[in-house]
Amino acid sequence: QVQLVESGGELVQAGGSLRLSCTASGRTFNNYPMGWYRQAPGKQRSLVATITSGGTTNYVDSVKGRFTISRDNAKNTVSLQMNSLKPEDTAVYYCAAGLQTSSGSIIFNYWGQGTQVTVSA
Repeated sequence: QVQLVESGGELVQAGGSLRLSCTASGRTFNNYPMGWYRQAPGKQRSLVATITSGGTTNYVDSVKGRFTISRDNAKNTVSLQMNSLKPEDTAVYYCAAGLQTSSGSIIFNYWGQGTQVTVSA
C-alpha cells in the first residue's frame, strides 16, 4: 500500500514557475514508477509526466521543455518543476504511483488527493 500527499499548488501568473512535490509512504518507494496527472475543469484526467524506478522520464508533448519530473528515493518524494506556465496548465494535479509491466507500460493504481494549480493570464 502506498499513500501519496501532494503540495505546492497555488495561483501564479502566466510565464511563472511552480514546483509541485509528492511525498509517498512505504519502504519500497524506489521500486515504483511515478507520475503526475492533471484534470482541468470539464475535462478528463490526463497524463503529464512519468518517471520510472530507474529514472527514465516521459512527458506529454504540451509540457516538453517546460516541465521536469524528478524523484528523490532517499526522501520518498517525486517533484514536478513547471516553468513558463500557461493558462491552459490550470488544473488539479495528481501524483500517482504504479507498477511497470513486462511490456514496459505503467499501470497507476495509487493516487494522491490532488493540488490546485491556477495560472492567470
